[in-house]
Amino acid sequence: MAAPIAPFYPIIYVRGYAMTPGEVAETVSTPYMGFNLGATKVRQSWDGRVHRHVFESPLIRLMKDYGYCDTYAGGTENIGPIPAKSVVIYRYYETADKDLGTGTALSIPEAAKGLKDLIHQVRGQVCGDDAELLAQFKVHLVAHSMGGLVVRAFLQNDRISTQADRDLVSKVFTYATPHNGIEMAGMNVPAVLGLWDLNNFNRKKMAEYLGLPGKPERVDSLGGKFDAQRFFCFVGTNHRDYEVAMGMSRRLAGEMSDGLVKIENATVRGAPRAFAFRSHSGPYGVVNSEEGYQNMVRFLFGDLRVDGVLEVEALPLPPSVRKAMDKGKAVRASYYFEATVAPRGAINFKLTERRCDTFSAVLRGFDELLDPKKAKLDKPRSPVLFSAFLDTRRITVGRTVVFSLELAVSATGYTIDNRLWLDQHVEGEYLFRDTVTLKVTQTQGGFNVRYLRTDERWSEGTGTLAEQVGENYFIPLSSGKGFKGRLWLAVQR
Repeated sequence: MAAPIAPFYPIIYVRGYAMTPGEVAETVSTPYMGFNLGATKVRQSWDGRVHRHVFESPLIRLMKDYGYCDTYAGGTENIGPIPAKSVVIYRYYETADKDLGTGTALSIPEAAKGLKDLIHQVRGQVCGDDAELLAQFKVHLVAHSMGGLVVRAFLQNDRISTQADRDLVSKVFTYATPHNGIEMAGMNVPAVLGLWDLNNFNRKKMAEYLGLPGKPERVDSLGGKFDAQRFFCFVGTNHRDYEVAMGMSRRLAGEMSDGLVKIENATVRGAPRAFAFRSHSGPYGVVNSEEGYQNMVRFLFGDLRVDGVLEVEALPLPPSVRKAMDKGKAVRASYYFEATVAPRGAINFKLTERRCDTFSAVLRGFDELLDPKKAKLDKPRSPVLFSAFLDTRRITVGRTVVFSLELAVSATGYTIDNRLWLDQHVEGEYLFRDTVTLKVTQTQGGFNVRYLRTDERWSEGTGTLAEQVGENYFIPLSSGKGFKGRLWLAVQR
């Protein structure tokens, strides 16, 4: 019987957009097309101080940590048998180079068809004619920027792939992909802007090559062609360090972006996601980051997933605002929900950071949370705080997975009778803020989930057992100011 491959399937890397002929030439002149680039510095402070941290690159770390290898031999790609633990670089930009191809870049549909052919080629190289291996074969697709659109065109467009083709894909991980297009100065890239294929990021054209019917306003849906829960989106929130076009890109993209892609356009609807203070590319970029790598390997290889949703029960008002409301004045407010998740032992990275100061916090209006009918909703729009993928093989002590959640809730500001309340306003005042340490242990009947609020207690304690309701667990949260809520946790293998 053939040895099982899962979860260490071959990884096909699909690189991002190369704009100018010079960038194309630089891209095809390197064997790993950017997946081998690392970094020796990381920006951890909001004031710009640089801290040294060596990240060898995703490729090297996959080799060192998991025993993956490349597919080059004798000065070219290996066309013979390869091990399942292989990283394959999809070199679709070679046709755009006059030395190696025709000098004409492939369209996204053409690149997607090439990806389909490559997946079948890799299947043959890994499995040969072994029926057992052929039956269990799958690949992981990892893509940066426009590469994620090539992947989606393959997965979604019925003119490019069949369900049998898509079934060969286990999981997809995208770095900084413009899943809903690119906007500059608040405008979507025009469809007529054919220079350097920039119109690939126009939503009308995207709908065509993604196989989305009609004229959708947003194109961030997989259209039911691939399970969104097996599609992870890693989102950068640092526009400051993106230096392309002498900084013009970051100025046009604006603060709520990675310097090129707006945060709100960098995810697929219904897919798990994580956020990091990283730019679109470069030494401070998403691919060259410990955060990106740790999310990638946990998503591809991990065996535990925990999703956190905050159900809000009460949002307190400052005394003077409450007094105005009691007098019949109209009070309005919206709320930020910040969430930072880190596994135990993580020193140089967070799995996700949703923060106000990086414009990635979850924003909700009062009615969305506590008066859904008024907001024309069927139920409250409770904030999804995180989707954390973990790996029990990384446990160093015992059999419990431990991670922390820094959670904060604040108001954007209050208006009283449509006037901003400033008389006693203190910027940055929180309604709730604490660090919750979560401990998850698998049992015969499911999971044992314990928690500690550790801003004022040591995290080494046993903790309190979370109450289980159905298949989920909940943790009551409250503050002295009157905030009340429940953190719901969905835990699954």
